[in-house]
Parts: sequence; C-alpha cells; structure tokens
Amino acid sequence: MRAIIAHSSDRLVWQEVPDVSPAAGEVVVQVSAAGVNRADLLQAAGKYPPPPGASDILGLEVSGTIAEVGEEVDRWQIGQPVCALLAGGGYAEFVAVPEGQLMPLPDAVELPHAAALPEVACTVWSNVVMTAGLTAGHVALFHGGASGIGTHGIQVARALDCRVAVTAGSTQKLDLCKELGAEILINYREEDFVARLRDATDGAGADVILDIMGASYLDRNVDALANDGRLVIIGMQGGIKAELNVAKLLGKRAGVIATALRGRPVAGPSSKSEVVAATVENVWPMVADGRVRPIIGAEFPIDQAAAAHELLNSGDVSGKVLLRVDG
Repeated sequence: MRAIIAHSSDRLVWQEVPDVSPAAGEVVVQVSAAGVNRADLLQAAGKYPPPPGASDILGLEVSGTIAEVGEEVDRWQIGQPVCALLAGGGYAEFVAVPEGQLMPLPDAVELPHAAALPEVACTVWSNVVMTAGLTAGHVALFHGGASGIGTHGIQVARALDCRVAVTAGSTQKLDLCKELGAEILINYREEDFVARLRDATDGAGADVILDIMGASYLDRNVDALANDGRLVIIGMQGGIKAELNVAKLLGKRAGVIATALRGRPVAGPSSKSEVVAATVENVWPMVADGRVRPIIGAEFPIDQAAAAHELLNSGDVSGKVLLRVDG
C-alpha cells in the first residue's frame, strides 16, 4: 500500500510502505479521506511522537470503507462505510483501527467529508461536555472560533441551547462563526476578550472555556471565567509555562483542566472508545438532523499533503483541511 512518510516537516512523500492487517479486535479501513490536524504538523516536524504502539504514519482521523475484519470483531462488516478516530496511520490507503474507535457514517454526510468529524467531534464532546459539564443556559467561549474545533464547537454548543462566544483574528472568520451560531464575536487582534465577554454577559463571564493557546492566555482565561466555571486547555500554541493565580480560582470556585485525546488508552475508563461511544450517541443525532455539519475549508489530493500542512500552518483557512485518497 502507499502512505505519506514525513522525511521532514516540508518533505511529505506518498510512497510504498508495508501493508497493514487487523489484529484481534481491529478492522482495516480503506481510506477515502484523512483529516489534517495541528498534531500532524508537529509530528512531521519531529516535535510530537506518536504514543507507544501507534503507527508512525501521520493522520488522526479518516473516513472510508471496511476492507478487512479481525478476530473478535462482531459489530462491523466488510463494505460498511465508517469514519474513525486514530492514534496515527491515517495518511494512507489503508489503516488498522481498534473497533471501539470506529464510528458509523453519519446520516446526510458524504463519505470523504466524514473525515472532518472524528477528531473535532470527540475533542469537543469529551472536553466541553464530559469534562467541563457544558449544559443548556451556559456561556461557552471557544478560542480559535473559525478553526476545525471552533466551528464544530459552536454548532454543538448551540444545539445544547448555550450562548456562544468566540475569538478569531479577522472579520471574515468572525462572520463564519456568526453564521454557525456564535453571538459574542471578538477580534483578538483589536479587542480584549475578557472585557468584551464581561460586557456581553453582564459581568458574569464564561461557564466553559475551550482553549488552544495555553500559557499566554492562562491568566486572562481565569479572569474570563464565571463563578464555578471551567477552563479546559487542549493546546499550547501560546507556550507551556505561566503563573497561575490560585486566589482567583478560589474566589470563583473555578477549575483549570488540561486534557489530551491522542494518548488515551483504547478501552476502559476515560478511553478513546468511551469518548467515541459518547460522541456517536450524542453528536451524531445533531449531524443527522442538520444542527451540526462538517465545515471544510480546503481539500487536497493525498500526494499534496505538504501543501495542506502549509495552508493549515498559515492560519489562512477556516474549518477543516482534508486529504483525499479516493481522488
């Protein structure tokens, strides 16, 4: 089979690699499309190695058709269209997937476009709902509102009857966020998001903040939290070290949580399989009835993976970037 091999961050080569086969409890998916994530850019640059035992091929999510079924698998059949959350291996013609990380093709979504859903859907649901407890009536703030995670998070939060705030760096990106249901639109290049959020919520702040920046936003994120609020950090684009004012947290009874999805175990408590099951149960009905849809900013042939990485890294794209394997 063929797969993308990262010889360097800007030399991603579509080449022959050994075939994959399913272990017990796994299936092999013939890939239609793969989603591009910032973790892939970091791994290609040598800064984010895959978890122990995972494929060293890039790619954390795919859509495709089941081509082979391993022993002890009874829920899935050859020929079934699916999408999947991965620890690696998605930039390829075929990928082996633990059955608990497979997701049925959502109603009303084309097979290649379903590759835009697993990572963002599982990230948003596991963090803002399962971890932070987002529920109807809450205010949710998504930093990077026009990103893949942000555009999905806006829609899920609105489907839960929450009020949504976002930060983004341009009018065009904020317009997209507004179209998807965000109400409080903050241009982080021109406005202080803490002041804008407080003004829009009568001083209360956000009940849940999903943050991709890390250190550079830590203190201001705490300022932006409502009483009993939860800040969930899932990225470190703004650095890894910052001072935390514990007195502010105590005064608000607030919490700061850092989570990651890729390194979770396949099965058991807090596992990828548990997150996938909860996402399919709760988010797939939202996709089926149109409340949530994949937002795709660009598609590339798989052999142009380097160009796809360059576009995502530039910040000049909204929504997800896909690599098409099926042409």
